[in-house]
Amino acid sequence: MRIGYTNIMRNTKLSDSTLLRQKAEEQIKLHSFELDLNLSEIDILKLHHEFHVFQIELQMQNEELALQNIEKDERAAELIIANKELRFQNEEKQKRAAELVIANKELIFQNSEKENRAAELAIANKELVYQNGEKEKRAAELIIANKELIFQNSEKENRAAELAIANKELIYQNGEKEKRAAELIIANKELIFQNNEKEDRAAELLIANKELIFQNGEKENRAAELLIANKELLFQNNEKENRAAELVIANEELLFQNGEKKKRAQELTKKSNDLEQMNSFFLNREIKMMNLVDELNKLKEKEGHK
Repeated sequence: MRIGYTNIMRNTKLSDSTLLRQKAEEQIKLHSFELDLNLSEIDILKLHHEFHVFQIELQMQNEELALQNIEKDERAAELIIANKELRFQNEEKQKRAAELVIANKELIFQNSEKENRAAELAIANKELVYQNGEKEKRAAELIIANKELIFQNSEKENRAAELAIANKELIYQNGEKEKRAAELIIANKELIFQNNEKEDRAAELLIANKELIFQNGEKENRAAELLIANKELLFQNNEKENRAAELVIANEELLFQNGEKKKRAQELTKKSNDLEQMNSFFLNREIKMMNLVDELNKLKEKEGHK
């Protein structure tokens, strides 16, 4: 590939030399040159030597110009590749920007979900506070019921003492036996009723205690779920912060690369301008050389006629 390219550049060089010669001949035809024909042989030799020196310099300059043209073409190819790479990076940047927009939307959605979850947690906490208040009220009612039960037991013991006294009095008072027996029957019925009430109240206390234990278990489970949800929200927020930091770093890197490529394009433009100036200089030099060649040929023809 490199050899083929070199051959193409040589052919281009030859065609450029032919074109230069044609332009120089046209310049000679357009402008008439007055020659000093009274030159000595030494002057002719000097002029011939200078012509050869100019010819060698021109050949070296043409080779340098060809190398510079090759380098310019290579730099132009590099510039094309750089432009393609810049276009690709811009597309990647647009994709990353789209990903960033999607991530921001997802972050907004998750924040909204977090706020909803926080509102649910606040409602759950209020409900938990309400349940605790109800539980405390129920506990206070249980304490009052226990105090009432103790009081009733004390009353029962006192009544039993009274019954004992009454029984002793019945032994001594046979006349009052029937009346006190009726009172005892009534008192026994009332005592049975109170005992039944006491058993019913005790059963209610057992049911209330079981319900209180169940509510405490539910409260602990809800608290555990809230802790897990809070940990999950913290983890998601950390992941979003890391993703946002990575996107910021990627954007800074793309900006830096774009700046470097702009600098490279400016350098290539400057070198292209320099090569154009060199081409103009070499073209003028070629025209001068062609003029010298024609002048030398005329001198030789003049010498031949002599």
